[in-house]
Amino acid sequence: MNAKEQLDAIKDIRQMMNQSVRFLSLSGLSGVFAGLYALAACAIAYYYIGNYKYMHYAMEDRMFFVAMGLGTLILAIGTAYILTRKKAKRDGVKMWDENVKVGLINLAIPLATGGILCLAFIYHELFALLAPCTLIFYGLALVNASRNTFPMIRQLGLFEIALGLVNAFFLGYGMIFWMLGFGVIHIVYGIYMYIKYDRS
Repeated sequence: MNAKEQLDAIKDIRQMMNQSVRFLSLSGLSGVFAGLYALAACAIAYYYIGNYKYMHYAMEDRMFFVAMGLGTLILAIGTAYILTRKKAKRDGVKMWDENVKVGLINLAIPLATGGILCLAFIYHELFALLAPCTLIFYGLALVNASRNTFPMIRQLGLFEIALGLVNAFFLGYGMIFWMLGFGVIHIVYGIYMYIKYDRS
């Protein structure tokens, strides 16, 4: 075996090890669609809020925001599932294995914690804290789950955390930070992942 064959063998072994510990079928397009859904939700919320500040909302307004947030989340997850399943089938790999289960658990724990905390904020009418809270806990969830998928997911999570922390010092501008964090950054990272991983 010459040097080139040895190098190719090492690359193959490294690729197999990487696939055995990471979920690599996540589609970059799912990030693009999630960003588009988030921007659409922000536009609807902005139209709905009008000139109101984040202070006092009636119960029906709170329910509207919760329903819209859940709807956006369901759309994003559903699209991610469909696109990821398609990519996994194309690549001839299993979509559901132990790595995916662990990754979803790592993702769900911070998300559920942040979601419950946000419900408490809504209950106490602390609406200005919703945007930084969601960004921070979403970022923590991505960082926590990044060990089971692409390393760049960790970078995305760190960006979300940073945006949330900055937003915490500029309360009342949550819509802008939401658009940046859940919209623009998702689209940018989704396009990058699609170009780097999906097309190849």
